[in-house]
Amino acid sequence: MVRNRVLGLRRESWGFAIGSTLFAVGAVPGYAQAVGVRADNLTYFVGSLFFTAAAAIQLWLSGRRRPRGGAHRVEQCDWYSAAIQFGGTLLFNVSTGAALVVSLTVDEERRWVWRPDMFGSVAFLVSSALAVVATTETDRLWDPRARNWLSTWLNAVGSVAFGVSAVAAYVVPSTGELRNAAMANLGTFVGALCFLAAALLTLPPADDPDRLTRGG
Repeated sequence: MVRNRVLGLRRESWGFAIGSTLFAVGAVPGYAQAVGVRADNLTYFVGSLFFTAAAAIQLWLSGRRRPRGGAHRVEQCDWYSAAIQFGGTLLFNVSTGAALVVSLTVDEERRWVWRPDMFGSVAFLVSSALAVVATTETDRLWDPRARNWLSTWLNAVGSVAFGVSAVAAYVVPSTGELRNAAMANLGTFVGALCFLAAALLTLPPADDPDRLTRGG
């Protein structure tokens, strides 16, 4: 049972790590100019699929069913955090997938690209807040030596950065341009790096299946 859980955690961590890497690459200055806008959007879309796969595993590991009312607050926060994050990744699938469509009108871009991105970012913020509550309950509010604490707060910072990116990526109706393209890319890049670091911090070693039982 422990071995299966470790395997699931490894797949989750690698999914988030690969997805984050692709988002970071997509936001690197000059990448879109080098490979073309369509290839850049495809990079984000593939990254979003890895995010969704990892979030699905995390939700499965948190429990297939919603905890009952009498469950401990940590268990409830963990499940809702995973469920809301999974919903956010699905919205990113819609947003990045719609961005692949050629010749979207300004209204269509706002409806199918920006709005799902914005709502997905909000979902990540809510998920991160619930994860912070759960971590504070099990550990402490301030415990930088604990990898779980560091991972939780890195995810929180990454969610804030994604939120900033979504606000900056608002499509101005009169021009059809992003409100602040540079800030949108920077927020995505910083957020992706935070998610990457968090994923690698929680990656269990393949040769130590009993690590979780020892609290390592």
